[in-house]
Amino acid sequence: MSGAVAGYREQLDAALRFLREGDDYLVVSHVQPDGDAISSTVIIGWLLGKLGKRYVLANEDEVPGRLRFLPLTGSIVQLPDTDHARRYARVVSVDCADFRRIGTVSQSFADGVQLLNIDHHPTNDQFGAVNVVRTNAAATAEILYDLIAHAGLALDMQVAEPLYVGLLTDTGGFRYANTSAHVLRIAAELIGHGVSGSAIAERMLEMMTMPQLQLLQRGLSRLQFTAGGRIGWLYIEHSDLAQTGAAGEDLEGLVNYARNVEGVEVGILFKGAADGGIKVSMRSAGKVDVAAIAQRFGGGGHTRAAGCRLECSLTEASARVLAAISEVLPS
Repeated sequence: MSGAVAGYREQLDAALRFLREGDDYLVVSHVQPDGDAISSTVIIGWLLGKLGKRYVLANEDEVPGRLRFLPLTGSIVQLPDTDHARRYARVVSVDCADFRRIGTVSQSFADGVQLLNIDHHPTNDQFGAVNVVRTNAAATAEILYDLIAHAGLALDMQVAEPLYVGLLTDTGGFRYANTSAHVLRIAAELIGHGVSGSAIAERMLEMMTMPQLQLLQRGLSRLQFTAGGRIGWLYIEHSDLAQTGAAGEDLEGLVNYARNVEGVEVGILFKGAADGGIKVSMRSAGKVDVAAIAQRFGGGGHTRAAGCRLECSLTEASARVLAAISEVLPS
């Protein structure tokens, strides 16, 4: 057995001990949750239920509408709030690249909290008392599949659907380079359990709301290119959301329109936040490590998909990020 495989199994062992030895867990993920974040949250809820444990599922933000079909999403609460002023001593964090990504939910952690950190981001800083961080996993859902198998639990439809959604969304519909043979074997097994891959792909990847279409129209009208066409960028102001009736989830995938243009190495979406800050999403064709760029501004993510937040105007944010990327573009 290789050291890497043995080390991973030891991490899974430690995670199972954490889940089996305690009770009354808070399960959290990152702010503005995506498919893998919500899927991983409910997968842990399913697993804790199978182990006979009490738990609360939480996030700072609402569950995106297109993910509410998944089992257990109706029980995900927004914290902190007045109805949940208590503090939790045992926490499971999934799909959070660093502690800050948990957001204000961390106000519900007790002093001396014991935290299990399960994630696949290369920028994860091992912030848990127990860490299962596998950076070559396509999604946190892939790690959770391994954890369920390691626990000897049988899959059912309640967990098969979120496992599939987590894999589908973080591999871009099984198109990205992180789509390994292991990922495809898992997907095939989940379909064998009754998951409708076509129906989920239609819902998650194809269907577009009218507000989302209107945001796309605004974003594309502002699409610009620099560095000889190797950087493409666009922006959405916070007022655009109110004027179109769109939600934050409607921005997902917009950055890819900049990245997918032939010759573009890095695509960027600048998003105005309600408090005046600027959120930045970056996608790379592979030659630029956008996670390293994001880290320079206090963010993180993957080599080819990362993000950060700047506390400045759109003009300053775009100038700083474009300059940082231009410095590392291959000649």
